[in-house]
Amino acid sequence: MTSATPSSERRVSARIGAISESATLAVDAKAKALKAAGRPVIGFGAGEPDFPTPDYIVEAAVEACRNPKYHRYTPAGGLPELKTAIAAKTLRDSGYEVDASQVLVTNGGKQAIYEAFAAILDPGDEVIVPAPYWTTYPESIRLAGGVPVEVVADETTGYRVSVEQLEAARTERTKVVLFVSPSNPTGSVYSEADARTIGEWAAEHGLWVLTDEIYEHLVYGDAKFTSLPVLVPALRDKCIIVNGVAKTYAMTGWRVGWVIAPQDVIKAATNLQSHATSNVSNVAQVAALAAVSGNLDAVAEMRKAFDRRRQTMVKMLNEIDGVFCPTPEGAFYAYPSVKELIGKEIRGKRPQSSVELAALILDEVEVAVVPGEAFGTPGYLRLSYALGDEDLVEGVSRIQKLLAEAKA
Repeated sequence: MTSATPSSERRVSARIGAISESATLAVDAKAKALKAAGRPVIGFGAGEPDFPTPDYIVEAAVEACRNPKYHRYTPAGGLPELKTAIAAKTLRDSGYEVDASQVLVTNGGKQAIYEAFAAILDPGDEVIVPAPYWTTYPESIRLAGGVPVEVVADETTGYRVSVEQLEAARTERTKVVLFVSPSNPTGSVYSEADARTIGEWAAEHGLWVLTDEIYEHLVYGDAKFTSLPVLVPALRDKCIIVNGVAKTYAMTGWRVGWVIAPQDVIKAATNLQSHATSNVSNVAQVAALAAVSGNLDAVAEMRKAFDRRRQTMVKMLNEIDGVFCPTPEGAFYAYPSVKELIGKEIRGKRPQSSVELAALILDEVEVAVVPGEAFGTPGYLRLSYALGDEDLVEGVSRIQKLLAEAKA
């Protein structure tokens, strides 16, 4: 269907019809379908910890199921006790002091991102989006009426953009800059000095900053997570934080995220949510309350495993001729460049893009990866290392053997 089609003849609105499905979820779904059919597929697609949700969190949910109090509607913006706990957790973990009235509990991080953009964007407002980016960011911006403006970084800078690049992209329509550290899909982490420089630049130009902190506890080596409004207090009145329990506590399926923002933004986003979904599942909210109120011991154990897998994956990927993989400093993704392999012959085929290369890898050795096109940067692959050690080694070994056959 083209944009020239009269609106009266469209079965699906132009706004919704323009949305692409989540590439990461699509790859994951295909891998799971092949597994269900008995194929030995190894999936590096989904950003999902392979660990179970910690027992104490599950037990809190079980008790909530038995409590009639949670069988009813609760406030659209979140359980008051959870909002208070999120404010306390934010102070504990990042040193940023906020009031419970500045918190909105959402159905996962995706709803948090969309509602945050919807609350502050008017049609035509521009949002500077560093690329490689997570697939949902530009779609959420467009749905909210905004215009994503991509600023591309590559492996030579560790996938980190500079203030000079951001300034070159700024126009009179720029309203927001997106800041993500640690990053999905690259695992890059900005230094404190670089983060402060970006925050000060945004404050100087009166821009809003939306910062996604969902990987705050997944940093490795000498890398350090820093919260932008803590580094640059001048941003406080124009900073929105999105976060959630999915990655830190292995709770991807529980669907609990949140927005932290100035009170007027939270009020607007809460009004939107009151019509979209009402309250988040009470059982999931009680589980999230147990998570954010508890200690981080379980998180430390998961991080240790992710760190081990990170080092294994990067070493194995960099052993492949034509592949270059910077060492990720956070999250649980590797983002290798495969540009040198595009157009080479591999088992009688010549993939002309990373999309075609990813399809070839799935077809030939039954390993699912996500092509860089999904993240705004062709010529790369994203592999999650949030899966078991044995599967990780087996999956990358299959890729090694396949790509070793590449020839001019």
